[in-house]
Amino acid sequence: MATVEFNGKNFEIDEDGFLLDYNSYSEEWVDYVKGQEGIEELTDEHWVLVKVLQDYYEKNGIAPMVRVLSKLTKFKLKHIYELFPSGPGKGACKMAGLPKPTGCV
Repeated sequence: MATVEFNGKNFEIDEDGFLLDYNSYSEEWVDYVKGQEGIEELTDEHWVLVKVLQDYYEKNGIAPMVRVLSKLTKFKLKHIYELFPSGPGKGACKMAGLPKPTGCV
């Protein structure tokens, strides 16, 4: 377990950089991950993915499989990877404040 400090807020993260506590998700966390992911500007499509991931997690306790995420957002898998180059599991789930998905490399 490690702590990361960004813009005056501290975040407890696991060894892969995912939030340990979903409830500590904040705008500062999004800005931190955005920098880590090399995303210059968040678009409405980024936010759609983040919100869908959070809604699914809150209802089911896990992140959706990537094909389910594609179906829920109506985004092609290729486009999801364009938005989050490190992938929906690593980049998008991390930005959404979710724990590291099972099977995520």
